[in-house]
Amino acid sequence: MKLAFWLSAGLLVYTQAGYGVLLAALARLRGRAPAEPPRAAEPPTVSLIVPAYAEEAVIADKVANARALEYPREQLEIVVACDGSPDATPQRAREAGADVVLELPHGGKIRAQDAAVRRSRSDIVAFSDANAIWERDALARLVEPFADPAVGYVCGQVQFVNDAGTNQEGLYWRYEMWLRSLESGLASVTGGNGAIYATRREDYLVVDPVMGHDLSFPFNMVKRGRRAVYAQGARATEKMVPSIEGEFARKRRMMSHAWPIVLRGGLLSPSGYPPLYALMIASHRALRYASPFLHLVAFAANAALLGEGWAYAAAFALQCALLLAALVGGIRPFLVARYYVSTTASIACGLWDWARHGTPAGWAPAEGTR
Repeated sequence: MKLAFWLSAGLLVYTQAGYGVLLAALARLRGRAPAEPPRAAEPPTVSLIVPAYAEEAVIADKVANARALEYPREQLEIVVACDGSPDATPQRAREAGADVVLELPHGGKIRAQDAAVRRSRSDIVAFSDANAIWERDALARLVEPFADPAVGYVCGQVQFVNDAGTNQEGLYWRYEMWLRSLESGLASVTGGNGAIYATRREDYLVVDPVMGHDLSFPFNMVKRGRRAVYAQGARATEKMVPSIEGEFARKRRMMSHAWPIVLRGGLLSPSGYPPLYALMIASHRALRYASPFLHLVAFAANAALLGEGWAYAAAFALQCALLLAALVGGIRPFLVARYYVSTTASIACGLWDWARHGTPAGWAPAEGTR
């Protein structure tokens, strides 16, 4: 019981906090950041692909945002891939000035993206959500790292805002972005986001339709000898889910797509990983996804060890305090605890959903984000 408690508790502390300390120490030991690659003499051609299902409320604004980007218009193609939209999304996209509007049978986001890539002829294929608004220089910043021929994938930074436009990223997301920046500088990122990312057309991967690009692309690029990097200056905003309960439902759905990648998509296979990147995958992905189960082991073992000394009593009190703070939740100081517990629970619930009935390829916009 003591071994179970200290091992599970130690792994939790490491993956949630110690991993960041380790990356920061490695970055400091490395010294100055490597020199940036030279910029390409001419910006590459880009197909900006927006998969869309039932997005008539936001698609015109998204196309207008894409047309307003500070990027040579003759080098940019705007493609809206309508995934069997049951509304006026295709018509609104055409009226807003999209260069290509694909009306596809409903097959899910990934298959819509696949079809758009096949239709494109650009050097770079970039992707964005229909409700993500890019800053004017975001595309130029996103494609800059491709001047390095070793780079195969680039993701940008997404900030979540509320109805008033106020940044509501929260402590957790800012910490994630910090980790991503360190991973990128040291080796490659272990995950991306759907709001703003790009890959070379020749490096685009066709994956299982239930496996999203956010998790499957970075590690697969590394296995193929490419780098997957983070362009912090390429910024986008998305409207956040208005409640922690809604965010739990969104992350639960996301994790039902992530678990197939973890368990049968090759993420846990070390073949093709450089040693440092293998450590990153183990620390930031494998242990992070194991965290709900580590919490259960730590709690059960700790309960069994009550009476074995003050350290176990103090640890049990801290665990109970975390759960109590999460239940109270609505009071501002306790929101971090509620968010952490909710996010951790969504990992286990996503696994349950996938194991019980599989994961559908299709999707619908999260409530309150449009």
